[in-house]
Amino acid sequence: MPLVNTVEMFKKAYAGGYAVGAFNVNNMEIVQGITEACQELKAPVILQVSAGARKYANHTYLTKLVEAAVIENPDIPIALHLDHGSSYELCKDCIDGGFTSVMYDGSSKPYEENVEEARKVAEYAHKYNVTVEAELGKLAGVEDDVKVEDDKAQFTDPDEVQDFVKRTGVDSLAIAIGTSHGAYKFKPGQNPKLRLDILQEVAVRLPGFPIVLHGASSVIPEFVQQINQYGGQMPDAIGIPEEMLREAAKMAVCKINVDSDLRLAMTASIRKYFAENPSHFDPRQYLAPARTAIKDMVAHKITTVLGCAGKA
Repeated sequence: MPLVNTVEMFKKAYAGGYAVGAFNVNNMEIVQGITEACQELKAPVILQVSAGARKYANHTYLTKLVEAAVIENPDIPIALHLDHGSSYELCKDCIDGGFTSVMYDGSSKPYEENVEEARKVAEYAHKYNVTVEAELGKLAGVEDDVKVEDDKAQFTDPDEVQDFVKRTGVDSLAIAIGTSHGAYKFKPGQNPKLRLDILQEVAVRLPGFPIVLHGASSVIPEFVQQINQYGGQMPDAIGIPEEMLREAAKMAVCKINVDSDLRLAMTASIRKYFAENPSHFDPRQYLAPARTAIKDMVAHKITTVLGCAGKA
């Protein structure tokens, strides 16, 4: 099937009490690992590209990789999504370049400016059957070009969501309920906790409307341990407990973003391979098991966190 937008994905996810995985991609092995897992488990998937990934791999290379994934995995719906589009111009460029979904992130801007820009993006995108995600609230952490200090983070205000969605016409909304970008989401001794009360209140204000969680990697401990075992230095990397994410997926959350866990799975595999095979230098030798590590991690997310196996 051709690339799709997220309308039907989210409608089914909301009704079925599960979420669709939105996995960040920037090279061939990551695209392959993600989509092979989804094809085997018959799970819908969103392949998302950040501005940083476009700088690294080039828009054309990325879209062609995704087109190849569509051909090779014909039984699953795949959406191509822009993650954290910082401007109308960037969103427009991706829409014109074949993306089926875009995120406009104006969360760092004043409320009225966020509303106006998101509305402008939605008006343009809907002309081309492209869905739009926006963000209210501000997540802490670091992801590519997105950097927010802990003291600048703020939870989403449920009182704003109805006004925002009505005035912008966006199709989904990313909210801040305690997730955080990057691998260092919490300090040692902190008790990771999602504000499911805010999520519930948002769901009451916007019945049936799809909600998105950014910064939702769990920073799987086995990968951190393996990275450190084989020469890495990632002390105190802590993520979101998977059981909390599963609860959110049973509620109004229809899309859960995963990026750091992909990076950790790939890096852990490569570090281990290098340590065990010091004479090898062919990239195919170490990228093949890295691709398998990504595939296994995505399969784990689908079955344990997202609940979307068999929902293609």
